[in-house]
Amino acid sequence: MTIAKIIRGLIWADVFFIWFAGPHAYWTIRFINKFPVRSIVVVGGNEVAKVEEIEYGSVLDTDKAKKVRFVLRSADRILTVSECNNSEIIACDKDLKPVTVYNGVDVGKFSPENDEKKRCVLTVGYIDRSTLKKKWLDTFVKAAKYLQDIDFYLVGKCTDDSIDQLRSFATENVHFIGFITDDELLELYRQTKVYCQLSRHESFGVALAEAMSCECVPVVTKNGALLEVVGDIGFFVPYDDPQTTAKVIIKAMDSNNGRKARDRIVNVFDIKIRKEKISRIIDEMMGE
Repeated sequence: MTIAKIIRGLIWADVFFIWFAGPHAYWTIRFINKFPVRSIVVVGGNEVAKVEEIEYGSVLDTDKAKKVRFVLRSADRILTVSECNNSEIIACDKDLKPVTVYNGVDVGKFSPENDEKKRCVLTVGYIDRSTLKKKWLDTFVKAAKYLQDIDFYLVGKCTDDSIDQLRSFATENVHFIGFITDDELLELYRQTKVYCQLSRHESFGVALAEAMSCECVPVVTKNGALLEVVGDIGFFVPYDDPQTTAKVIIKAMDSNNGRKARDRIVNVFDIKIRKEKISRIIDEMMGE
């Protein structure tokens, strides 16, 4: 957000809604705090994460952590996308009082087209050195060698040469799709039986929720907020264990949990629920 846009906002806005507590939020909050407007900051994950083994999270950087803490202490409201996210904020500063408002999915758009699902497995995410560690894409690719009669699809834009590492040990049943359009991804969700999220950390997992809304059966680790998203209908695997992951994928493939997966998203993570909660919070702030 540029200074000009902030100034225009100050002319007509009563509340600034700021996504993520990163550098842009730091400078925005410092500026708007000089004026009689309120602020809501949504914390997305990285800002308050601290996972030393994969060097993930702004909290590991002293300067970034200081700026994030300033943003969170200065904001009138802090919203988080999961209870896990909420706990990480409190770990940074126990005096903060964040409110969890889960990310949402348009369940009307992300819906199953028919009951026919292909025996294939999908995961979605940018492919770079950071996500290789965070989402542990190595495990996804390595698990495929134990299930060579099943197609594995890895969808996501490649932003560096780290995909060469994955290709170096990928079997022929692994398909690197690269970037695809939203409509193409939706069609892939609808065809796929199992969706994997094998991450070391996730503050929510939007692609996971979208896939579940299309009746994909989830196979996930218990890290971060993944357990919150899948509830008791997910299949769980240990982090960085390709052979066990392959065995659990077969269990998920042979299950009938697709309808239950969608029901969970409809009941808990419908985008309308998020909209109503945020609208209520803004109305309360306007009343104040």
